[in-house]
Amino acid sequence: MMAATAAARVPAGTRRAPELRQMQWLPLLLVAAAVAAASAEQQVPLVLWSSDRDLWAPAAEAHEGHITNDIQLSTYLDPALELGPRNVLLFLQDKLSVEDFTAYGGVFGNKQDSAFSNLENALELAPSSLVLPAVDWYAVSTLTSYLQEKLGASPLHVDLATLRGLKLNASLPALLLIRLPYTASSGLMAPREVLTGNDEVIGQVLSTLQSEDVPYTAALTAVRPSRVARDVAVVAGGLGRQLLQRQSESAVIHPPVSYNDTAPRILFWAQNFSVAYKDKWADLTSVTFGVQGLNLTGSFWNDSVARLALTYDHLFGTTVTFKFVLASRFYPVSARHWFTMERLEIHSNGSVVSFNASQVTGPSVYSFHCEFVSSLSQNGNLLVPHTQPSLWQIELQDFQIQAFNVTGEQFSYASDCAGFFSPGIWMGLLTSLFMLFIFTYGLHMVLSLKTMDRFDDHKGPTISLTQIV
Repeated sequence: MMAATAAARVPAGTRRAPELRQMQWLPLLLVAAAVAAASAEQQVPLVLWSSDRDLWAPAAEAHEGHITNDIQLSTYLDPALELGPRNVLLFLQDKLSVEDFTAYGGVFGNKQDSAFSNLENALELAPSSLVLPAVDWYAVSTLTSYLQEKLGASPLHVDLATLRGLKLNASLPALLLIRLPYTASSGLMAPREVLTGNDEVIGQVLSTLQSEDVPYTAALTAVRPSRVARDVAVVAGGLGRQLLQRQSESAVIHPPVSYNDTAPRILFWAQNFSVAYKDKWADLTSVTFGVQGLNLTGSFWNDSVARLALTYDHLFGTTVTFKFVLASRFYPVSARHWFTMERLEIHSNGSVVSFNASQVTGPSVYSFHCEFVSSLSQNGNLLVPHTQPSLWQIELQDFQIQAFNVTGEQFSYASDCAGFFSPGIWMGLLTSLFMLFIFTYGLHMVLSLKTMDRFDDHKGPTISLTQIV
C-alpha cells in the first residue's frame, strides 16, 4: 500500500493544488517554483487528469513549503482508482522538476511558445484534473507498484505502435506505462526539444484513446528531479553568485534499494557506489538506485539474518554479485538487540572475495549511516579484505543500510559512525582546559599575596639599628 511506504531521508509534508477550474495550473507551478528553490529539494511534480467528472474535490490550500507525502497522495489517487475509469495511463519521465514547467511552459496561458501545449490542452479539456507541484519523489518511486496493487493488473510498457494494436476494455483494468526520456544537456534548446517531443507523445497517446472512445485516467510524473535548486536563504541577494564563489555541482539524489517479500525488509542507500577490479573503477550508482527491475536474486531475510544480493550482468566483462550479510543478536548487558554487517561478499567467475564489516553496527531498531564505508585506507577502511592484497576495492559514500525493524520504505533513526568528539571538539576542549589552568594559577598567585606586618612610621620614633663593627 502506498500509505505503508514513507520516504526515509526527507521530511514529509503536504503540498496541494486547487482544481484546474479554479486556478490555472501553470501559474500555480510558477508559485511552486519559488517555493521549491527555498524548500526541500527532493520533490517532483505530479499532474493528474481524467475523462470522468468529479473525481477530485477541490483541495484545501496548504501552507508553502509542504510536500505531498505518500499518505496524502493515496487519498488523492484512491477516489480516481475506485470510482474512475479502469484504464490508467502513467507517463513516467526519467527526470522532471517544476522548474521545467516554468522555464519551457507557456506563461499565464500563453501556449504559443510552450513545450507542454498538448498537456495544457488536456488539462483544460479534462472534466477532472489535479496538479501537485511538489510530491515526495520517494513516494512517487512506489507509484507503479501502488497502481498495480489497486488495479490488480500488471504494468504494460507500451509505445505508440503497441498502443494502436491494443484493444482496451472499459470494464477490464489496464495499467499502461509510457516512459519519456529527459536530456541532461546544458544547452538551452536541447531540453526544450526533448520536452516538446515528450509532449507530442502525450498528445498522440491521448488522441488514440479519444478516437477509440476509451475512458481513462492519466498521470504525469518523474523518477527524480531534473535539477536541484540552491537554498536562497544562504545566498545574499537571492540566487546570484557571490564574488570569488564557485558554484557547486548539484548532487544527484536517488531512492533507496528496497528488498521486499511480503513487506519491505532491507533498505540500502548510498550517494555513490563505486567498485574497482585490478585498479579499474566502475560507478554503479546509476544502475543501482532508482532502477526498476534491479536484480535482487539471492536476497534473504528473517528476524535474525538478512542478506541483500545485488547482481550486475556486465561488470568488468562478467556477472558480479555483491552480498551484504547482516545479523541481529540480543545482548543481555544492554538488554536490546544489536545488528552487525558481518561481511560483504563479491561473487564473480565462481570465486568469492569477502570483506569484514564488523564496524558497521548499531541497535537493531536503528539504521546505520556513515560518510564513507570503504576498503580504502584514506576513507576509514571500514571494509577489511579477508585476504590481502585484494584485487577488489569498494567505496560507498554517504552509506546507509537497515535490515531489521523496517517500517515501509523509511529508514529509522540513524546510528552514525562518526564519533561525538571530533578533532575540532578535542582541540577546543584542550585549549579551554589550558586557559582554565592559566586562569586558576594566576588567581592562586593573586590570593597568595601578603602585606608587610610592620611599617616605618615617620611621626613616631625612628627605628634604630645597632651598628656592628
